[in-house]
Formats: sequence, structure tokens, C-alpha cells
Amino acid sequence: MEYTELGRTGLRVSRIGLGAWQFTEAWGLTEYTKAREVVKRALEHGINFFDTAMVYGLGMSETFLGRALRETGAKRDEIVVSTKIPGEFLNPGDIYKAIEKSLRNLGFSYVDVLLAHWPPCWHNFPTCEYARAFEKLVELGRVSYLGLSDYPVELIEAFRQCLARHDVQVLQLRYNLVERWAERQHIPYAEKHGMSIQAWSPIAKGALTGKYEPGKLEFQDIRAREPIFHPENYSKVWRLVELLKEIGRKYNKKPVQVALNWLIMSSSVVIPIPGAKKPEQVDDLIGATGWRLGYSDWRLLEEESRRIEISYSVFYREKEAEIR
Repeated sequence: MEYTELGRTGLRVSRIGLGAWQFTEAWGLTEYTKAREVVKRALEHGINFFDTAMVYGLGMSETFLGRALRETGAKRDEIVVSTKIPGEFLNPGDIYKAIEKSLRNLGFSYVDVLLAHWPPCWHNFPTCEYARAFEKLVELGRVSYLGLSDYPVELIEAFRQCLARHDVQVLQLRYNLVERWAERQHIPYAEKHGMSIQAWSPIAKGALTGKYEPGKLEFQDIRAREPIFHPENYSKVWRLVELLKEIGRKYNKKPVQVALNWLIMSSSVVIPIPGAKKPEQVDDLIGATGWRLGYSDWRLLEEESRRIEISYSVFYREKEAEIR
């Protein structure tokens, strides 16, 4: 496993982390013993960076992750865990109550990184009020470092302006070979300010694994309504998947490993946090580190992925046609 520094914190984290969104009803992994095996395998491979959130199963993910880390003997000072508080909770009263619940779920006395999961767009909580509450949690020892998830750069700036003694160390963004909007503003911003980027959905919810052929897509989880898997989009994605397979054969790597390796090469600040529902899938993730694509292969993927334009309104337009 390769390692890097998380932002400017001095924390040493694995070059690939493990996301724990899958430990929920949304993804179907609701059996603790299976979740524990995934976490155990990750630790065996040297992964020490884990991400969860309050809204993932309303605490199920945090509970499973924390329990699995304890039962597998992980040393608290050798792992880094981030959790996220949703926009609906971003008033000072809820922030303080919610972090205590998260700490109970995780079984920790502190969380390494607390991120606002998305802006409080439905409640209009003043930015400086919740930013100062975040900073107070650092002062009180409940949180070590701060981050923002799915925030536009303008709001990141506004949040940072409210802080007096601490700064944002982590940005979390949707980023993969077919969804590259993060490159426009966020990655340059993170590079300039010494922040790390947790790339969520780094394999496009499994689309880049090569396991799902067009015309044979049947999901019983959150992907059933994922626009990437709609035929209009997936026909374009599949051409990229075939290229991942072709390039992978040159390096004796799987498509998922090539896709993650490309992501690591995109910027030194990017840390992918893919999920895994089985220990064998963790093995695949690890194969993305310890090597690098050659320039010509990196460029082929760069050019092919640039041709892909994902439409997110496909289901809306499809429903409109049914109504008419």
C-alpha cells in the first residue's frame, strides 16, 4: 500500500481509503458479519483511511465500521476515520448532539475528520454559525480536523472565512473517469491550498469495473435509478470500459485497478474512497496501487473519457414521454 499526507494535518493515510456507504439498506449490505470481513480485509492490506456518514443507514454504517475496527484490533492512533453531518443538522444545537451520537456509534472519543455533507440549502442556517460550531468541536477535542463534502468553491471560501484558528483540510467530491467536473475548480483549489480530496464514487458506482454489460443491467440497490447505468449513458461508458480492459491486459490488471490508478495519477491530492461489499473486492482495490500507467495509456484514457457526456435528466425525460 502507498501512503500520503492528509491535507496539512501530518496524518499518514493510505493512498486508497475505504468508503462505508455500502453498509446500509441503500446498497444491501446490512449483515454486520459481512461488513466486518470487508473492514478486516482492508486493514490486512494496509488501508487505514475510512469514511462514513451520519445519514448512511441513520447510523448503521458508523456502528458497523466502528465495531469492526474495534473487533479486528485496529489501533486508534493508526487509523483515520471521517464522518459527515448532513445539511439539515447544520445548526449549532444539532451539530453538538449529532457528533455525540456519531462518537457513540463509532465507539470513539473523537473523530479524525468531520465534514459537512452538503450545504444547508433547505434551512438557510448561517454559514458562520455552523463553521464556528465545527471549530468549537476541534477546540473541545471531539474532532481533530475539518472538511466539506459536495460544496461549491464559493461556499468553501465562505466557510473558511468564518474560521479563526483552524482550516479546512479535506474536500469530498464525486470524481471518476466519466464524471470529471471536479477538475474544473475543486482540484486546482485543493492543490493551491494544500487540501486533500476524498474522491467518492471513484469507479462510478461500479460502472468502471467491467462487470456490467449493456442490456444486462438489473440492480436491486441504489443503482436502479443511477443515470450512469441508463442505456443512453451506459453505451458511451461501455466504450471506455472496453478500453480499460484492453489496457489492463498490458499490465495484468483489472479494469477497476486501471481506473483507480488513472485517478491517483490525476493529482497527488486525490485519495479515492471506493466501497466494497465483499473481501475479494477489497483485494481488487489494492491492486490499483504500487504501479503507474505509462503515458500513452494514460493519454488514451484521458481522450476517451473526455468524449463522454453524462446526462442526468434521462429518467426525467423518460417519464415525461410516458405521461404524454
